[in-house]
Amino acid sequence: MIMMFAARILCALTVAAPMVLVLQPIEAVAQAQPAAARRTPTYEQQQEKINAWTVGLAAGLIEGAPLRLAAEMARVVDDGTNLHVLPIVTRGPTENLNSLLYLRGVDLAIINSDALEEYRIQVPEIQRHVTYLLNLFPSELHIFVRPEIQSLQDLAGKKVNFNTLGTAAAYSGPLIFSRLGVTVEKTFIPHALALQQMRKGEMAAVVFITSKPVDAFLRGQWEPGFKFLPVTYDGKFEDYYLPAVLEAAEYPALIKPGERIETIAVPTVLVSYNWPAGSNRYQRVARFTDYLFARVDKLQTPGFDPKWQTINLGAVVPGLARFQAAQEWLQGQARKPPDKQ
Repeated sequence: MIMMFAARILCALTVAAPMVLVLQPIEAVAQAQPAAARRTPTYEQQQEKINAWTVGLAAGLIEGAPLRLAAEMARVVDDGTNLHVLPIVTRGPTENLNSLLYLRGVDLAIINSDALEEYRIQVPEIQRHVTYLLNLFPSELHIFVRPEIQSLQDLAGKKVNFNTLGTAAAYSGPLIFSRLGVTVEKTFIPHALALQQMRKGEMAAVVFITSKPVDAFLRGQWEPGFKFLPVTYDGKFEDYYLPAVLEAAEYPALIKPGERIETIAVPTVLVSYNWPAGSNRYQRVARFTDYLFARVDKLQTPGFDPKWQTINLGAVVPGLARFQAAQEWLQGQARKPPDKQ
């Protein structure tokens, strides 16, 4: 009996021995491979790594200032696979909000604040879906008119140009005139062409909505009487707009020394979709916020758009709540003790 049991053990060892011999070389080969080769990520892992911290930013028309600002932000916050911002060319600042709400891969957008007005009906609680990170810069309203026009009411029924479709003037201009209660004959042609028509008396006014000063008014030679009309900031503009002025220092050929032309400004805003706190998309925008706010001083150096010089991280935006991570960053800075001199 004992001899039979011993024979069975010997048989089992005989069968197992080749398996051990086969396994040993494979394990030895694996151990001999460089550690880097064993850690090479798969295609799927590399794809996931690249996408994990990529942020899509809807910026606007290729010739517009918002796209340039988006590209500069992307340069400053870039951190390889830890943060990669993709500025996206769109049909304009009003289209950017649509992209933010509905287009896959868009986490941020540069919009004009009054673009929210378009969504009041189809998205009644639009302010719950959109939050702002930064008030980038104001775009002042310039209503430039011929000598015979003395007031806004004089423009009723006359031709007024609002630049080409997709621009800030083409969207915000008619909306502002509607609030002013002035009905005009709207045209949407390039401003350069409209200004030529103004000189000939074929166009009563042009409406620019952009940050001042505007080159067309600085470089152009205008006959006496061509001027900017004032627009008073009051209750009908408090939801999206800010008060502003045009001054002689900005337009010395059109505004008398010491004179100030009241107008309004449309905030150009960097906004985010209101992602749930803790979600992957929220974490991406939160990291972008931290990088941007901490490095905004880099954007204020020569080589970047001069508009960055006027950025105030704490500036508010009418009608919107601030993105939670941005608010937390600002509060954290406020709690820091002042630097010792």
